[in-house]
Amino acid sequence: MRDAVTDLLLGGRCVACRRPGRLLCAGCSALLPGSARLAWPVPSPPGLVPPWAAGEYDGTLRAMVLGLKERRLLALARPLAGLLAVAVAATGVPGPVLLVPVPSRPSSVRARGHDPTYALAAGAAVRLRREGYDVRAARLLRTRPGLVDQAGLDRVARAANLAGSMTCPSGPLRRLSERVPLARVVVCDDVLTTGATAREAQRALEAVGMHVAAVAAVAATRRRDRGRPFVPSGK
Repeated sequence: MRDAVTDLLLGGRCVACRRPGRLLCAGCSALLPGSARLAWPVPSPPGLVPPWAAGEYDGTLRAMVLGLKERRLLALARPLAGLLAVAVAATGVPGPVLLVPVPSRPSSVRARGHDPTYALAAGAAVRLRREGYDVRAARLLRTRPGLVDQAGLDRVARAANLAGSMTCPSGPLRRLSERVPLARVVVCDDVLTTGATAREAQRALEAVGMHVAAVAAVAATRRRDRGRPFVPSGK
Protein backbone atom coordinates (compact mmCIF):
# COMPACT_ATOMS: atom_id res chain seq x y z
CA MET A 1 0.00 0.00 0.00
CA ARG A 2 2.82 2.41 0.88
CA ASP A 3 4.49 1.85 -2.51
CA ALA A 4 1.22 2.33 -4.33
CA VAL A 5 0.60 5.64 -2.57
CA THR A 6 4.16 6.79 -3.30
CA ASP A 7 3.74 5.95 -6.97
CA LEU A 8 0.41 7.78 -7.09
CA LEU A 9 1.80 10.92 -5.50
CA LEU A 10 5.32 11.02 -6.94
CA GLY A 11 5.33 8.64 -9.87
CA GLY A 12 8.32 6.78 -8.42
CA ARG A 13 9.63 3.37 -9.47
CA CYS A 14 12.32 1.05 -8.20
CA VAL A 15 15.49 1.72 -10.20
CA ALA A 16 16.20 -2.01 -10.33
CA CYS A 17 12.94 -3.86 -11.03
CA ARG A 18 10.79 -0.85 -12.05
CA ARG A 19 8.12 -1.71 -9.51
CA PRO A 20 5.99 1.38 -8.74
CA GLY A 21 6.81 3.01 -5.43
CA ARG A 22 10.10 3.64 -3.70
CA LEU A 23 13.35 4.18 -5.62
CA LEU A 24 14.61 0.90 -4.19
CA CYS A 25 11.84 -1.52 -3.32
CA ALA A 26 11.98 -3.81 -0.29
CA GLY A 27 12.60 -6.88 -2.45
CA CYS A 28 15.58 -5.40 -4.30
CA SER A 29 16.95 -3.88 -1.09
CA ALA A 30 16.93 -7.32 0.53
CA LEU A 31 19.13 -8.64 -2.29
CA LEU A 32 21.90 -6.07 -1.83
CA PRO A 33 25.31 -7.52 -0.90
CA GLY A 34 25.95 -8.01 2.79
CA SER A 35 29.71 -8.54 2.50
CA ALA A 36 32.61 -7.39 0.35
CA ARG A 37 35.65 -8.93 -1.26
CA LEU A 38 38.96 -7.97 -2.79
CA ALA A 39 38.49 -6.59 -6.30
CA TRP A 40 41.92 -6.23 -7.90
CA PRO A 41 41.81 -4.68 -11.38
CA VAL A 42 43.51 -6.76 -14.07
CA PRO A 43 46.10 -5.42 -14.61
CA SER A 44 46.44 -3.46 -11.37
CA PRO A 45 48.28 -0.14 -11.20
CA PRO A 46 51.69 -0.74 -9.58
CA GLY A 47 51.64 -0.06 -5.85
CA LEU A 48 47.86 0.03 -5.45
CA VAL A 49 46.78 -0.79 -1.90
CA PRO A 50 44.18 -3.59 -1.49
CA PRO A 51 40.88 -2.57 -3.11
CA TRP A 52 37.57 -3.84 -1.71
CA ALA A 53 34.10 -3.67 -3.25
CA ALA A 54 30.65 -4.76 -2.13
CA GLY A 55 29.56 -6.07 -5.52
CA GLU A 56 29.84 -5.98 -9.28
CA TYR A 57 28.99 -2.84 -11.22
CA ASP A 58 26.00 -4.34 -12.94
CA GLY A 59 22.27 -4.73 -12.49
CA THR A 60 20.91 -3.16 -9.33
CA LEU A 61 24.19 -1.58 -8.18
CA ARG A 62 24.78 0.04 -11.54
CA ALA A 63 21.22 1.38 -11.61
CA MET A 64 21.65 2.80 -8.11
CA VAL A 65 24.97 4.49 -8.83
CA LEU A 66 23.74 6.05 -12.06
CA GLY A 67 20.47 7.05 -10.42
CA LEU A 68 22.30 9.02 -7.75
CA LYS A 69 25.02 10.52 -9.97
CA GLU A 70 23.20 11.25 -13.20
CA ARG A 71 19.52 11.48 -12.23
CA ARG A 72 19.96 13.11 -8.81
CA LEU A 73 17.86 10.47 -7.05
CA LEU A 74 19.17 11.52 -3.66
CA ALA A 75 17.22 8.89 -1.71
CA LEU A 76 19.63 6.30 -3.13
CA ALA A 77 22.54 7.84 -1.21
CA ARG A 78 21.58 6.04 1.99
CA PRO A 79 21.62 2.44 0.69
CA LEU A 80 24.72 3.17 -1.40
CA ALA A 81 26.48 4.55 1.67
CA GLY A 82 25.52 1.35 3.46
CA LEU A 83 27.22 -0.68 0.75
CA LEU A 84 30.33 1.49 0.96
CA ALA A 85 30.33 0.94 4.73
CA VAL A 86 30.32 -2.82 4.11
CA ALA A 87 33.38 -2.46 1.89
CA VAL A 88 35.19 -0.25 4.42
CA ALA A 89 34.50 -2.72 7.25
CA ALA A 90 35.84 -5.56 5.09
CA THR A 91 39.22 -3.82 4.75
CA GLY A 92 39.94 -4.58 8.40
CA VAL A 93 41.85 -1.31 8.82
CA PRO A 94 42.04 -0.45 12.56
CA GLY A 95 40.98 2.99 13.74
CA PRO A 96 41.22 5.83 13.74
CA VAL A 97 40.28 5.73 10.05
CA LEU A 98 39.71 8.56 7.59
CA LEU A 99 37.44 7.94 4.63
CA VAL A 100 38.77 10.17 1.86
CA PRO A 101 36.57 10.28 -1.26
CA VAL A 102 38.13 10.65 -4.67
CA PRO A 103 37.45 14.25 -5.70
CA SER A 104 34.92 15.15 -8.35
CA ARG A 105 35.69 17.85 -10.89
CA PRO A 106 34.15 21.16 -9.73
CA SER A 107 32.27 21.42 -13.04
CA SER A 108 30.68 18.01 -12.43
CA VAL A 109 29.59 19.00 -8.93
CA ARG A 110 28.05 22.20 -10.26
CA ALA A 111 26.26 20.37 -13.06
CA ARG A 112 24.87 17.68 -10.76
CA GLY A 113 24.05 20.02 -7.91
CA HIS A 114 25.68 17.69 -5.37
CA ASP A 115 28.84 15.69 -4.70
CA PRO A 116 27.77 12.03 -4.67
CA THR A 117 31.15 10.51 -3.77
CA TYR A 118 31.56 12.66 -0.68
CA ALA A 119 27.94 12.01 0.29
CA LEU A 120 28.60 8.25 0.21
CA ALA A 121 31.80 8.55 2.26
CA ALA A 122 30.10 10.75 4.85
CA GLY A 123 27.10 8.43 5.03
CA ALA A 124 29.34 5.38 5.40
CA ALA A 125 31.22 7.08 8.24
CA VAL A 126 27.98 7.82 10.10
CA ARG A 127 26.83 4.22 9.76
CA LEU A 128 30.18 2.79 10.86
CA ARG A 129 30.37 5.06 13.91
CA ARG A 130 26.99 3.73 14.98
CA GLU A 131 28.51 0.27 14.82
CA GLY A 132 31.42 1.29 17.04
CA TYR A 133 34.11 2.11 14.47
CA ASP A 134 36.47 5.05 15.00
CA VAL A 135 35.97 6.59 11.58
CA ARG A 136 35.19 9.91 9.92
CA ALA A 137 35.04 11.27 6.39
CA ALA A 138 37.20 14.14 5.15
CA ARG A 139 37.49 16.05 1.89
CA LEU A 140 41.26 16.16 1.57
CA LEU A 141 41.76 15.91 -2.18
CA ARG A 142 41.26 18.42 -4.98
CA THR A 143 41.56 18.04 -8.74
CA ARG A 144 43.98 20.11 -10.74
CA PRO A 145 42.85 21.94 -13.91
CA GLY A 146 42.93 19.93 -17.12
CA LEU A 147 41.29 16.74 -15.86
CA VAL A 148 38.72 15.48 -18.38
CA ASP A 149 35.77 13.15 -18.00
CA GLN A 150 36.93 9.52 -17.70
CA ALA A 151 33.90 8.07 -19.48
CA GLY A 152 34.91 6.31 -22.67
CA LEU A 153 38.64 6.32 -21.94
CA ASP A 154 40.57 3.04 -22.01
CA ARG A 155 43.01 1.94 -19.30
CA VAL A 156 46.03 3.72 -20.80
CA ALA A 157 44.12 6.93 -21.49
CA ARG A 158 42.67 6.93 -17.96
CA ALA A 159 46.12 6.60 -16.43
CA ALA A 160 47.50 9.43 -18.60
CA ASN A 161 44.52 11.68 -17.82
CA LEU A 162 44.84 11.12 -14.07
CA ALA A 163 48.62 11.34 -13.72
CA GLY A 164 49.37 14.16 -11.28
CA SER A 165 45.74 15.29 -11.39
CA MET A 166 45.07 15.34 -7.63
CA THR A 167 46.51 17.37 -4.82
CA CYS A 168 46.07 17.55 -1.06
CA PRO A 169 45.98 21.20 0.15
CA SER A 170 47.96 21.81 3.32
CA GLY A 171 45.29 23.78 5.18
CA PRO A 172 42.65 21.06 5.58
CA LEU A 173 45.38 18.48 6.13
CA ARG A 174 46.97 20.46 8.96
CA ARG A 175 43.67 21.01 10.74
CA LEU A 176 42.75 17.35 10.40
CA SER A 177 46.12 16.11 11.65
CA GLU A 178 45.60 18.14 14.82
CA ARG A 179 42.27 16.42 15.49
CA VAL A 180 43.07 12.89 14.30
CA PRO A 181 46.80 12.12 14.60
CA LEU A 182 48.10 8.83 13.23
CA ALA A 183 44.88 8.12 11.31
CA ARG A 184 44.92 5.56 8.52
CA VAL A 185 43.23 6.42 5.24
CA VAL A 186 40.78 4.41 3.17
CA VAL A 187 40.28 5.95 -0.28
CA CYS A 188 36.58 5.78 -1.21
CA ASP A 189 34.85 5.74 -4.59
CA ASP A 190 31.53 4.63 -6.00
CA VAL A 191 32.94 2.40 -8.77
CA LEU A 192 36.38 0.81 -9.15
CA THR A 193 37.25 0.38 -12.83
CA THR A 194 40.92 0.25 -13.82
CA GLY A 195 42.18 1.41 -10.44
CA ALA A 196 43.84 4.48 -11.96
CA THR A 197 41.67 6.96 -10.04
CA ALA A 198 42.23 5.21 -6.71
CA ARG A 199 45.98 4.96 -7.36
CA GLU A 200 46.24 8.68 -8.14
CA ALA A 201 44.31 9.51 -4.95
CA GLN A 202 46.66 7.23 -3.04
CA ARG A 203 49.72 8.94 -4.58
CA ALA A 204 48.49 12.43 -3.70
CA LEU A 205 47.79 11.47 -0.08
CA GLU A 206 51.06 9.62 0.38
CA ALA A 207 52.93 12.61 -1.07
CA VAL A 208 51.90 14.64 1.99
CA GLY A 209 52.67 11.88 4.47
CA MET A 210 49.28 10.19 4.88
CA HIS A 211 49.18 6.44 5.49
CA VAL A 212 46.83 4.96 2.87
CA ALA A 213 45.82 1.45 3.92
CA ALA A 214 43.08 0.40 1.48
CA VAL A 215 40.55 1.37 -1.17
CA ALA A 216 36.81 0.83 -0.70
CA ALA A 217 34.12 1.07 -3.38
CA VAL A 218 30.46 0.33 -3.72
CA ALA A 219 31.05 -1.72 -6.86
CA ALA A 220 33.78 -2.95 -9.19
CA THR A 221 33.56 -3.44 -12.93
CA ARG A 222 33.52 -6.96 -14.35
CA ARG A 223 37.15 -6.97 -15.52
CA ARG A 224 38.76 -8.43 -12.38
CA ASP A 225 40.25 -11.69 -11.18
CA ARG A 226 41.32 -12.55 -14.73
CA GLY A 227 37.79 -12.33 -16.10
CA ARG A 228 35.94 -14.39 -13.49
CA PRO A 229 32.63 -12.82 -12.45
CA PHE A 230 32.47 -10.89 -9.19
CA VAL A 231 30.80 -13.06 -6.54
CA PRO A 232 30.59 -11.59 -3.02
CA SER A 233 31.72 -13.93 -0.27
CA GLY A 234 28.47 -13.67 1.64
CA LYS A 235 24.87 -12.67 1.00
